[in-house]
Amino acid sequence: MNYDQARWTDDDERYEPLLSEKHTAEGDLDDSPLPDELTRDSLELPDLSEPELARHYTRLSEMNYGVDSGPYPLGSCTMKYNPKFTEDVAALDAAAVHPDRSPESVQGTLELLYDLQDYLGRIGGMDAVTLQPPAGAAGEFTGVLVAKAYHEHNGEDRSEIIIPESAHGTNFASAALAGFDVVELPGGDDGRVDLEALEAALSDETALLMLTNPNTLGLFERDIEEIAEMVHDAGGLLYYDGANLNALLGRARPGDMGFDIMHYNVHKTFATPHGGGGPGAGPVGVVDELAPFLPKPQVEQDDGTYELFDPEHSIGKVHGYLGNWLVLVKAYAYIARLGDPGLSDASAKAVLNANYLASQIEYEVPYGPFHHEFVASAGAQDAADVAKRMLDYGVHPPTTKWPEIVGEALMTEPTEIENRKTLDQLADAFNAVAGEDDDALAAAPERTTARRIDQTAAARDLRLSWQSLDEG
Repeated sequence: MNYDQARWTDDDERYEPLLSEKHTAEGDLDDSPLPDELTRDSLELPDLSEPELARHYTRLSEMNYGVDSGPYPLGSCTMKYNPKFTEDVAALDAAAVHPDRSPESVQGTLELLYDLQDYLGRIGGMDAVTLQPPAGAAGEFTGVLVAKAYHEHNGEDRSEIIIPESAHGTNFASAALAGFDVVELPGGDDGRVDLEALEAALSDETALLMLTNPNTLGLFERDIEEIAEMVHDAGGLLYYDGANLNALLGRARPGDMGFDIMHYNVHKTFATPHGGGGPGAGPVGVVDELAPFLPKPQVEQDDGTYELFDPEHSIGKVHGYLGNWLVLVKAYAYIARLGDPGLSDASAKAVLNANYLASQIEYEVPYGPFHHEFVASAGAQDAADVAKRMLDYGVHPPTTKWPEIVGEALMTEPTEIENRKTLDQLADAFNAVAGEDDDALAAAPERTTARRIDQTAAARDLRLSWQSLDEG
């Protein structure tokens, strides 16, 4: 971004892009009927012409990086491309439904939700699905509450949830938030669940074992049926974190492996927008035995009419209406467009792309064989510095420093959307950084709009104003 690289403030060399575009004008205010303490005599506002404004936002868009810009191999987070046709479907006038309308007047809406429940149930091997949770983490929490209600209904006060050390951080948070004690499960030498450690962790207090399969190293838990049997014999339930479902689409189903509960990350698997503080969706599927505990209301069909009903032992509502409706519309459109062959093809290409990329990079990949993602090690280099330097090569870096089972982890997931050209572009960036010295990494990034910052200070002292830095 050469047009703003030289813009630094004179006092302390703090860098601020677009400083020259922040012209302001002060306007006088006429008399107001409001009380004096609520009025001002003048107001300072941005003073820009239309061309300046258009260019300002165009430049801002060029400074950001997203999956529309280029490869985005953020391991575990699964930054899939969001097809634009799903945005068009969600923007249709017919999709604008008020949440207080009667079921009789929104039969098309309820039919779509009912069909999406069915789609997700069949994809995951689950018997019933709720669409209410507004994000993957909220889906986790909902699933944990369902398990808790199930055990309490059966007269059991189980207090522990077992979670592998490589699990997503939200697993630990969801368990603790629901009032459970977390039992951390160490991994085996092969990166998978250690059956002896699991046997030692299981007890009459076990409510859940939370797993994803493939796990966060991209490794398939080959002993999953034995794991399920061990958990069930102890009276616990098996929970599937849907983060890595993209590796299984059309090929394997968590329900067939013995999982009792699962959440679906529709942004990771079905190409809806990925969070960032905005609306999301994290549907939860369960086996028949747990269906009575799902959030209310649920959508059912009776002689061609779609109705709402409350499950008998429902944990109650976990979100407004029936979930984030327009996000669910996008997920439905994506699944319907791809169909069974398309979903199966997506998982195949996701696995192929990960394995091809791993074969082209010079960093060590200590665990395998893997599926849709892999975790390389930066070795003697600092993984965070590697990530910052990769930005200078025009690509987004992978997830870094996690899972901790791999030193200086570079967790990489290209998904099925990338072609060989962009995979080679990623490999070139990895390998260029692998050959650089510590000084080059310590100075990175050098070609981005925002340079290296003090991340701790930035988190503690947020500056979100449009005003100049020296006006703070």
